[in-house]
Amino acid sequence: MVTRAPFLKKPYSGYHHRHVPAEDAELTHIGPDTPCGEYMRRFWQPVCYSDDLRDLPLAVKVLGEDLVVFRDGRGEVGLLERHCPHRGTSLEFGLVGATGIRCCYHGWLFDVDGTILETPGEPPDSTLKHRLCHGAYPVHEAHGLVFGYMGPPDRMPAFPRYDSFIRPGYRLMPGQKYFYPCNWLQILENTMDAVHTAFLHTIVSGAVFTDEFGVLPELDFAETPIGIIYVATRRVGDNIWARMVENVLPNLQQVAPVWESGQQPHPFSGPMMSRWIVPLDDTSTMLIELRHVSETEGVVTPAWWADRGTMLPGQIAAGTYEESQRRPADFEAQVSQRPIAVHGLEHLGTTDRGITMFRNQIRRGIRAVKDGNEPAGLFRQDGAVIPTYCNDTVVTVPPAKTPEQDRKLLRETGRRLARGYIEAPPLVAAAE
Repeated sequence: MVTRAPFLKKPYSGYHHRHVPAEDAELTHIGPDTPCGEYMRRFWQPVCYSDDLRDLPLAVKVLGEDLVVFRDGRGEVGLLERHCPHRGTSLEFGLVGATGIRCCYHGWLFDVDGTILETPGEPPDSTLKHRLCHGAYPVHEAHGLVFGYMGPPDRMPAFPRYDSFIRPGYRLMPGQKYFYPCNWLQILENTMDAVHTAFLHTIVSGAVFTDEFGVLPELDFAETPIGIIYVATRRVGDNIWARMVENVLPNLQQVAPVWESGQQPHPFSGPMMSRWIVPLDDTSTMLIELRHVSETEGVVTPAWWADRGTMLPGQIAAGTYEESQRRPADFEAQVSQRPIAVHGLEHLGTTDRGITMFRNQIRRGIRAVKDGNEPAGLFRQDGAVIPTYCNDTVVTVPPAKTPEQDRKLLRETGRRLARGYIEAPPLVAAAE
């Protein structure tokens, strides 16, 4: 139950808001044995890019756990507890060898699965290494990313195969990785907030995307078998532009192209970006992305998006505090909600329905795991293609007679398209 602050009805009532309610711990706390932490651990989580792993180990924190990731001489990747089980020295200072990683302090050698291969200094007849293992997690490399599974070993799911990742005519490439000093949930909720694109990214910061984003959309939301989409429809001359941006449970967002203008009719397009919002601990988060780059004739991806050295504007803090105040963007809007946003101080409106729906989806997943059931979005069939729904679609539909009738037409068109895509996912058909 979320404790809510008083609903203020009179001017100068700040005195009645001097106490800040507690955060919604069920949704925001992700450490071991927390409800959301155990839910998150049922899914494969990215920990780094493959090309982050060179000759030195990499210290990482994921879901409140201090870990080390490395690639040994065989090309095998290990994701191990960071501290050596002998005397606690951090393996971030270890020696990566032909097989596994060796602690710098006393030379204990660990394989990628946590098997202890050598315990120098122990008597020749010591059985310690046969009786003890070091903590390790399974890994899977895909699409230039290293993923780890940190849940119960006997509940490990198949690695997901999303249809947008095997889309004909597109290649996936690693993008940017960056970090926010705040809770994961308030970052991912931004995906379900279509209105902010017409204010924060247009009026406040200038037209960050195309000018057409500056039009407030007619807005709807739809749950999918794997998460939720918003359906934002805009009038562009005789066209209706339906934009659908997606949260895939529990913490993957897929974003439709920001260079869309709605000027040219076209069918379902798919995402430009798939980005995981990975909780490092309760108040720090890693954003790590894959970019979808078109290799189809006539479907152009801007050159800057195919350049890994560039990123979407506003994703990190500005150079100075004054610059952040003058041109705030996603970073400032999300991080400034407090290290953990306090839901008891919010006053959500009609356009926030997607945020409420997404929170409820996460809460259902948490409670399913707590009750011993499988959460939505988890798939056990190895190799099965999982449908996704992020896209831009532009259709020619002339305006209705009155503004109110046209707004209704926009909403109905968006809903019709979304229903059709959920019933018959276009990318699944293309992948098959």
